[in-house]
Amino acid sequence: MPHDDFHAPETGVSFVMPVLNERAYLEHAVASVLAQELAVPAELVLALGPSSDGTTQVAQRLAAADERIRLVDNPAAHIPVGLNAAIRASRYATIVRVDAHSELSPGYAARALETLERTGSANVGGVMHAEGRTPFQKAVARLYNSPVGLGGGAYHGGTHEGEAESAYLGVMRREVLDEVGLFDETIRRGEDWELNLRIRQAGYKVWFDPTLSVTYWPRESWLRLARQFRATGAWRGELVRRFGRRNGIRYFAPPALVVLLGLAVVTGILQLTGVVSGWFSVALSLIVHLPILLYVALVVAVASLRGGGGPRQRLWTLAVLPTMHLSWGLGFLGGVLRGARDTVDASRLGTQNTPLP
Repeated sequence: MPHDDFHAPETGVSFVMPVLNERAYLEHAVASVLAQELAVPAELVLALGPSSDGTTQVAQRLAAADERIRLVDNPAAHIPVGLNAAIRASRYATIVRVDAHSELSPGYAARALETLERTGSANVGGVMHAEGRTPFQKAVARLYNSPVGLGGGAYHGGTHEGEAESAYLGVMRREVLDEVGLFDETIRRGEDWELNLRIRQAGYKVWFDPTLSVTYWPRESWLRLARQFRATGAWRGELVRRFGRRNGIRYFAPPALVVLLGLAVVTGILQLTGVVSGWFSVALSLIVHLPILLYVALVVAVASLRGGGGPRQRLWTLAVLPTMHLSWGLGFLGGVLRGARDTVDASRLGTQNTPLP
C-alpha cells in the first residue's frame, strides 16, 4: 500500500480525526486538541463522514473560527478511509490520531513528541482512560478500564513503559507511514493493530508510554454497545483469518465463552430429556456447566466490588460485562468462519443526542 501522494512533510504536528455523528462530542474533542501547547506548528484535519445529526455544520463552524482546522470529505464513512484522507491532506512530519469520542490530556502531544525522540520509535501511544456520565456509561467505562472487561491490553491501564504490540490512537512518524503504507482501507475495525504489525515487521518500534492519557467516552446505550462490540469482534475474527496467531491469545477468550455457553445449553437439554445420565452427565456438568457458573460468579463479584458505583451502575455492570464478552465473541466467531465482509460499527450510524457537560 504505497503512499501515492508523497510530499516531503514540514516540521510540525498534524492531528487527524475521522468524524461521523459526533455532535455531542466533537467540540470537546477539538478543544482538547487546540489546547495542546507545542513549540512547532500544528493543524487539525477533520475527515467528515455523511453525518445525520448536524456534526458537519459544527465542524464547519469550528473551522471558520480557527485557521488551524481543515476539513476533508470521507463519503465512505469508514474510519481507515477517513484517516488516510486526512493524512494525505496533512502537512507536517508527525501524525497524531485523535478520536472524536476522546479528549487529549494537557501536554499529551508535547510528551509524545519527546517520547518519540527519546525512544527512536515510529509510533507512540498511551492509556485510554474511559469516563462516563450516566450510570450505564459509568459501568461501561469502569469495565473498559479493567482487565476483566477488555482483556488487559497495555493501553487499558498498563503502568510499565516499553515496546508494545499496538498503540491507542498513536503519534506516528510520517516518514514511516510513507514507507510502510497508510491504514489498510479493507479493514474497518482493528486497522490500528494491522498498521502497527506492518510497522513492527519493517523493523520499527511501537512504544507504550503510560504518562500519556486520553479520555474516552463509551457508547451511551446497551444497543449501541452491543453493536460496537459485535463489529469489533467480527473484524478481529477477520484479522485472525488473515494473520493467524500473530493475534494475542487474549482475543480467543470471549469466543471460547460463547462456545461454552452453547455447549452448556445443549448439555442441559440432553440431561433434562434423559439422553445422558449417570456418571457421564456429572462429567459433562463439570466440564461445561462449572465454567459457566464460575463466569456468572465473576460477573457478580465485579459488580459487587468497591468502586462499582451506586445501585443502578452495579445493575448495569451485571448486564454490560456479559454483553461486551458475548457480543464480541459472537462477532469473532462469525468473522473467523465467514470473514467480516461488510460488517460496520452500526452504533456510529445513529445520532448522538446527549450533550457533554
